[in-house]
Amino acid sequence: MKHKLFIYLIAISLFGCETKIEKEYITEPCPEKVEISAAFQKEKLTDKGYQIFDYVDEKSGDTILMQQYFIAFLKSGPTRCQSKEEADSLQKLHLAHLGRMYEEGYADISGPFGDDGEIRGITIYNVPTQKMADSLANMDPMVKSGRLTIEIHPWWAAKGFPLR
Repeated sequence: MKHKLFIYLIAISLFGCETKIEKEYITEPCPEKVEISAAFQKEKLTDKGYQIFDYVDEKSGDTILMQQYFIAFLKSGPTRCQSKEEADSLQKLHLAHLGRMYEEGYADISGPFGDDGEIRGITIYNVPTQKMADSLANMDPMVKSGRLTIEIHPWWAAKGFPLR
């Protein structure tokens, strides 16, 4: 009987007690947003060789800083006869290249098109010259292999405006 009572008391202590975990949150004030003056931003961009101009929005009256970017259209190349293993390997190397371009600040956005047309995808290069964009795009293993070719065009966009 004592043995059963002892097991009963242990079971009650193990399963009958509610464990309570309290979390302590440490809060810090958010850093204040640092405003960079348009003049400073323009000077910084022109010093690096970027092409820029101001655009006044007629509706809002705001002055918008426009910057030249370069869009690389990735098109089907002449050499598309690789084996599945080769094509898969090239795709991994291609994605690694695009990831590196983004991480190093050379490319702002990349992606494939959703159809099976001649133009396979785009990369938007955030570099000062078309020659630099062309050089970076030609470093892509898919381009080197001939599976893709590139066609680059200058493109203007408002500096700092997000995609919606």
